[in-house]
Amino acid sequence: MKSKHLSPDEEAVKVLKAVANKHRLEILRLLSVRPHNVNELAAKLNLPFSTTATNVKKLEDVELISTELVPGRGTQKVNAKNYDRIIVDLFEKETEINDKQFFIDMPIGEYFDCKVHPNCGLVGEKSYIGMQDDPRAFYEPGRKEAQLLFMRHGYVEYRFQNKIPYGTKAKEIEVAAELCSEAPNHKLDWPSDITVWINGKEAGTWTSPSDFGGERGFLTPSWWHTNYTQYGMLKRWRITSEGCFIDGNKITDKVTIKDLELEKHPFISIKIGVKDEAENKGGFNLFGPKFGNYEQGIQLTVET
Repeated sequence: MKSKHLSPDEEAVKVLKAVANKHRLEILRLLSVRPHNVNELAAKLNLPFSTTATNVKKLEDVELISTELVPGRGTQKVNAKNYDRIIVDLFEKETEINDKQFFIDMPIGEYFDCKVHPNCGLVGEKSYIGMQDDPRAFYEPGRKEAQLLFMRHGYVEYRFQNKIPYGTKAKEIEVAAELCSEAPNHKLDWPSDITVWINGKEAGTWTSPSDFGGERGFLTPSWWHTNYTQYGMLKRWRITSEGCFIDGNKITDKVTIKDLELEKHPFISIKIGVKDEAENKGGFNLFGPKFGNYEQGIQLTVET
């Protein structure tokens, strides 16, 4: 399933204007079934040929559909869709690096350590990796290709290269990941307390409300059944000199950036998991860039 991703810029404005019309939306729907020429579209829409041709041209101008010459009774123009979905990313991707910041996007299969309890599994872009519900699958050589990782409880730990310049101190650190609870198939009422630790210090616990499914994630492959987990929520853990925050909301001031002692270690440890003693022990799903709704792995940003 091919998606067109848009940032909130001039291109997005043009595309959204093009689809803000019921006839053009119907054209896109018809082309999702099979290619049509303008005569066929006009007949199905019950519109004049000229009106249909104008609408087709507007969709062509923003590259949502394409037209090619096909031999038939003479040569005729046939229209086809270019995309299955249009996605507007309203969040800012933190990929710009300056001399006071470093950024790493870690693949979810590149964990350093793990403790896994069934239900559990690793899923690649095209198939499962190893056996489902077998913790031994988490040690498969192919685990680095994982795009979805799930378990009932336990954790995965990642070690990011420490790029803080010598002689400087970190002012804040942020971890961002797409996550949700883990239930058999999926379950919308299934809370789970998901915790993040940074260098062994607890950064905060977020209670996921659901294991989201039933509606396909924007990036989730078509072979993955819709009654399985489909997508999560993008959550951000941040620690500063003032304390710990989740999505900008202060959780505690008992742990600060100083407590992490980031400058003393060659790596930065990020652990994601569900505690054995959690009140809501509903597991977790962790999504990679080719599953779910967000095109990313585990993102680490450090400012100095």
